[in-house]
Amino acid sequence: MNDRDHRLLRVEGMTCEGCARHVTEALKSVPGVEQAQVGSWRSGQATVVATTAVTDQTLLAAIQKAGYHGVIIERRELEPARAVPASRKGDYDLLTIGGGSAAFAAAIKAAELGARVAIVEKGTIGGTCVNIGCVPSKTLIKAAELCYHSAYPQFEGLTACPPPSDWQRVVQQKDELVAALRQGKYIDVAAVYPTITILKGEATLVGGRQVRINGTVYEPEKIVVATGSLPWAPPIPGLQEAGFLTSEQALSLDALPASMIIIGGGSIGLEFAQLFTRFGVQVMVLESGPHVARAEEPEIGQALVRYLEEEKIRICTNVTITRVERQDGGYLVHTHTDGQPEVCRAEHLLVATGRRPNSTGVGLADAEVAVGAKGEIQVDEHLQTANPDIYAAGDCIGDPMYVYVAAYTGGLAAENALTGVGKVFDLTALPHVTFTAPQIASVGLTEQQAKTHGLRIKTAVLPLQHVPRALASRNTKGLIKLVAEEETGRLLGAHVLAAEAGEVIQEATLAIRFGLTVQDLADTFHPYLTMVEGLKLAALTFKKNVSKLSCCAG
Repeated sequence: MNDRDHRLLRVEGMTCEGCARHVTEALKSVPGVEQAQVGSWRSGQATVVATTAVTDQTLLAAIQKAGYHGVIIERRELEPARAVPASRKGDYDLLTIGGGSAAFAAAIKAAELGARVAIVEKGTIGGTCVNIGCVPSKTLIKAAELCYHSAYPQFEGLTACPPPSDWQRVVQQKDELVAALRQGKYIDVAAVYPTITILKGEATLVGGRQVRINGTVYEPEKIVVATGSLPWAPPIPGLQEAGFLTSEQALSLDALPASMIIIGGGSIGLEFAQLFTRFGVQVMVLESGPHVARAEEPEIGQALVRYLEEEKIRICTNVTITRVERQDGGYLVHTHTDGQPEVCRAEHLLVATGRRPNSTGVGLADAEVAVGAKGEIQVDEHLQTANPDIYAAGDCIGDPMYVYVAAYTGGLAAENALTGVGKVFDLTALPHVTFTAPQIASVGLTEQQAKTHGLRIKTAVLPLQHVPRALASRNTKGLIKLVAEEETGRLLGAHVLAAEAGEVIQEATLAIRFGLTVQDLADTFHPYLTMVEGLKLAALTFKKNVSKLSCCAG
């Protein structure tokens, strides 16, 4: 075992090069630290070479004493060593239970480290995203957008287009794309790695690190549970008896209904509401909370509701559903809204109230793996479960359930399991996107979250009518809101409602990750007539009235 290691730290609170020097000196003063360096205060990262006798707590205490806050995000041995010892006798070095994004990321990382890997999947290879999640849903969303704009090219204040006669062809094209991506990005990718084996069957943990697959017991050295998630429905009286569509089933309807009720006003519910409305379906959204898109800034949620209502979507909030029943081939949903009773009727009922970890039937209890209240597999900061030989990754560990988080956790779990490198699960500066039109994209803290953290903040809101790209595109629906630390100007959050918000948010993600300020955004060149220029203009809004600036002026 090497007695020296390399550690990577994230340091929060630095505002200048002087801060970087102070942190460097504080780390160098710790006995046992051989080298310490802060790349720059903007990067927010420090590297340390120290003896293994130096604890993480000692390093973090030195940073805190200097007036800053630190987090260990990576540790590795200095001298290279074979990641997977050749003497291991298990059936496989790593076995994943599940065959989605997290499992494949884990398998690929393990193969790159020289490990023998088995992917066990009882269903369809590829997991939620490519088969029944983001890929098919976004494909249909794009088709609905083309239908809508083809019928109404002037964009504003119009009802949706009539149902297309070729709906089944749209679904078929979606299925063709899904099949191509499943083959090209999963099955063919696995074939590239000679040490990866795909086993078809149901895997059950039977204690220790033993796994039963199709009646045969295997004993891999390490296991990554990556069983994904399932749609969840609330316990509404009559709902299960009446039956309903899940988001997965709604993607493959044989025919479009005349009307649809959607329970749930989150990302999935809103995306499907607009999708079906644009295909000519009369849609009502029922949300139990006071707002739809409740995770977003209130300005964004309120604006989006206006735009959706312009497309004739009825959105009801503060709704309590007391009972669901079937009648005359349709659905009756009995509700109370702000104390007023109403019976809502529709041909179809879609429940879009989120997903829950898929953790039952795997034998977790037999392997001494704990789960939480919602079924999430409990892991530590290295994604290790209470069983030291079992790690977990992806949706089965709980929120946030994004495919890019699943892939990240899969690779991290595999590397930690096989090498003991001790990388930390870190979701700092995690962006997310809702694919309505306009899109919602956010990263970092909301205004309320920042206040809850006790931060003194300032905010800026920029309507899109001040963004030249939006004007040129004849689509000024939306806004940009920035949240910054008052004293330093450090960007804490960015929230975008715009036609291409998902593309805009990445600059803000990098800015938050590396501790940039709103002044840094304002001082950076942004190409003219791009939507991302809106971030620069929003940053300028903290100090200037951008309506009085000429084009590209700062």
